[in-house]
Amino acid sequence: MSKPQVQVVENEAAAPASVSEGNEDKDYFIVRDGVRYAGTHLIIDVYGADRLDELSHVETALRDAVDAANATLLHIHLHHFTPNGGISGVAVLAESHISIHTWPECGYAALDVFMCGEANPHATIEILRQAFAPERIAVEEHMRGRGA
Repeated sequence: MSKPQVQVVENEAAAPASVSEGNEDKDYFIVRDGVRYAGTHLIIDVYGADRLDELSHVETALRDAVDAANATLLHIHLHHFTPNGGISGVAVLAESHISIHTWPECGYAALDVFMCGEANPHATIEILRQAFAPERIAVEEHMRGRGA
């Protein structure tokens, strides 16, 4: 069963509304503040973080982030580097992806969270905060596919 298109509103407590009710030819684009776009792409940097070299912990954090965002996990692939223990990987989603690259020797990780449709990429931020206990998180938001 396909998901309906959504209207994303600034008030996160409000439920998304369909912008094409009854339309069977849905494209999963989002409309927010009158702007139509493909999806929300969060660029997330975590600083002073812990457990960035623990493969099973990173996998659990990604799975929890997918669940919190109400996204659909298709596959996770992680690679553990030596000698520094860094991890690079991706959770491939029906709604797009979450990627992670860690530098545990610096306490730093770079993540991309890109989602379309009804998924809530912003819900991943608190999961990442809990999982890695960073001193600081920086988040940039991009609306991908404007004008498509």
